[in-house]
Amino acid sequence: MTQWTAPPVHTAHTHRLTPADLDGIRAFLDTAFEGDFSDEDWDHGLGGIHAYVRDGSGLLAHGSVVQRRVVLADRSYRIGYVEAVAVRADRRRQGLGGRVMTALEQVVDGAYAFGALSASEAGAALYAGRGWQVWPGRIAAQATHGVQRLPDEEGSTFVRPVTGRPLPAGSGTLVFDWRDGDVL
Repeated sequence: MTQWTAPPVHTAHTHRLTPADLDGIRAFLDTAFEGDFSDEDWDHGLGGIHAYVRDGSGLLAHGSVVQRRVVLADRSYRIGYVEAVAVRADRRRQGLGGRVMTALEQVVDGAYAFGALSASEAGAALYAGRGWQVWPGRIAAQATHGVQRLPDEEGSTFVRPVTGRPLPAGSGTLVFDWRDGDVL
């Protein structure tokens, strides 16, 4: 019996990907999220570093990390926000999501104060198993009319300290920058 060898994880900034690459990633995410991946979701995953695994059959897994601003206890932090993590349905439970996350976590460790993401119920176990922690405080966003609390995001927003540095102290309110579509 031949053992399957996983292809390598590739990383590239959005500006290094060709239009065909981006079209392929978008189509992959539309399929992986079963049609529940909006134009705003796509926009949220652009402008940062993409990590992806591909073989002769196409994309197997993808994720990206983008810069966001978060205010906590009157201080603004530049964080790495993980977006658009998906594994092709027929290749799930083979470690591909973990390999993509390893690449993204290396970016977070090298460039940001800490990492954050909003997890679906299906994805929460992956992140928790990698040391990501549910933020114990409140979640909000800086809207055009002031700070808007996002209670639906509480309990599903995960943070990850950068290797060698603790998370900012406390369990106060994380106030994210505003964006169109789902804020988190």
